[in-house]
Amino acid sequence: MKRIFSGILLLLVVVACQTTTKKAETKADVIPQKKGDWNLVWDDEFNYDGLPDSTKWSFDTQGNESGWGNHEAEFYTDKRLANAQVANGMLTITARKEDFGGKKYTSARIRTIHKGDWLGGRIEVKARLPKGKGLWPAIWMLSTDWKYGGWPESGEIDIMENVGYDPDSIHGTVHTKAYNHVIGTQVGKTISVPDCHEKFHVYALEWDNEKMSMFVDDQKYFTFNNEHTGFEAWPFDQPFHLILNVAVGGDWGGKYGIDDSVFPQSMDVDYVRVYQKSK
Repeated sequence: MKRIFSGILLLLVVVACQTTTKKAETKADVIPQKKGDWNLVWDDEFNYDGLPDSTKWSFDTQGNESGWGNHEAEFYTDKRLANAQVANGMLTITARKEDFGGKKYTSARIRTIHKGDWLGGRIEVKARLPKGKGLWPAIWMLSTDWKYGGWPESGEIDIMENVGYDPDSIHGTVHTKAYNHVIGTQVGKTISVPDCHEKFHVYALEWDNEKMSMFVDDQKYFTFNNEHTGFEAWPFDQPFHLILNVAVGGDWGGKYGIDDSVFPQSMDVDYVRVYQKSK
């Protein structure tokens, strides 16, 4: 009986050790170092706890008073775990209904400026989106040096935008001096992703000297070509940085109001990976 008990105990210990080993394996063990001709140059797998890694991300709060040029309703906080926290292998950006900084909602807007700036590449973000009227999550890029002037002259790349009143639609868009929504010439396309609030999807941009294309789970749905007519149409010959945020309200996100009953709502990010081709 003792031998049988000892054997069972040993088996349980072995199984427990194997289980622990599997749990200890991180996503870093399986990160693809290449995607076709692209080589991994920057990533955050969020395999830590606390605030977003300060060597890779900073909090952007500079437009709170102005409403970020879009009449947004949220106050973006700085280094506040209630709005941006890494735990359980993912980054969570949470919009909340609360009085803060003179606004009625809080959220977070983080960016890689001067910590991750790229001229071309494949940018991948695996994320699950918040749901509710008035929410406006985005994965996007802005010029780091603003060589050609302010917005829209220096360009904007919207890898993923979703507005709560149109929940199944994922929008990929570019903005330049020649092509932007202010003058009604913006260029972009939309793809339907009905489960984007329940499941993680990979939102990606591939960008080189000739074109940029946008994907959801490797399905290409939009391409913008370089016309070679100058920066007015193609300011994308300069470094850009990545931005992740969940806006509340605004000219687009709040077009049909804000449903206060849905809060809090979060965008969960499993990883961010950036690939570039060897020169």
